[in-house]
Amino acid sequence: MNNIFPLLFVILWSSAFITSKVIVDNASPFASLSFRFAIVAIGFLIFSTYLKEKINVSIKQILESCFSGILFHGLYLGGVFYAISEGLSPSITALIVSMQPIFTNILAGPILNEKITWKQWIGISLAFIGVIMVLGYDIGDNIPIIGLISSFIALLGGTIATIWQKKISGKLHLSVNNFYQAIGAFVFLSFSMIVIEQPYIIFNYNFIWAMVWQIVAVSFGAFTILMYLIKINSASKTSNLYFLIPPVSALMAWIFLKEVFTLYDFYGLLICSSGVYIATRNEKLYNT
Repeated sequence: MNNIFPLLFVILWSSAFITSKVIVDNASPFASLSFRFAIVAIGFLIFSTYLKEKINVSIKQILESCFSGILFHGLYLGGVFYAISEGLSPSITALIVSMQPIFTNILAGPILNEKITWKQWIGISLAFIGVIMVLGYDIGDNIPIIGLISSFIALLGGTIATIWQKKISGKLHLSVNNFYQAIGAFVFLSFSMIVIEQPYIIFNYNFIWAMVWQIVAVSFGAFTILMYLIKINSASKTSNLYFLIPPVSALMAWIFLKEVFTLYDFYGLLICSSGVYIATRNEKLYNT
């Protein structure tokens, strides 16, 4: 079953970029994310209670999980949503945040004592070239500076979050950890909503279906899988899966939104997939 998790994560996480554009077309970014993580927190609380998992944990563990939630959901997702709301295309946003494995691999060595081999760096390079091939034609001259800055904040948040979560993983049950992460994210995003934007949500059909998908498939599905993969594997190898997100997002946009996906894009996806395979094949990435 563990061998299926990487594929499920990539598919579900990639779908978030498709539905994020729908959400920010009908709501301000931080208001929509605050709404989302209020529901996510309640959901994980119910799930943890049902499983009779210990919710009353130490203050230190609560703060560690809340900080992880601020990094993953506040800075990473908040940065992505805000960048898209400011006019930066989902494709370029995905391209920027897909550089996360590069920085994670650089930092994982000195911080987590993870050994990064030359074969992994070859795989990382190939994966990045593949991403550029798929999304390169989407990069034009009209790029909003605020959106660009926001996407790099998302990149920073995602990188630090992956390393931080690896350091604290294993201390709490996944559902309890995700509950406190959602609480931390909700508080941070609510504060950002009040300070940065004029909040609004239009509860039309498009917003509702996109939000339901992100809550169920992404927050409960993909993010739980990500926490599990970080727990059982190295941060560097897990982060390499992010290279597959932009090409798969582009493929999904072609299938569901009828956007152009050329033979050149297909070759880029193939190169990217090969790079990820090379970067993760020295050891078994996922235990059986």
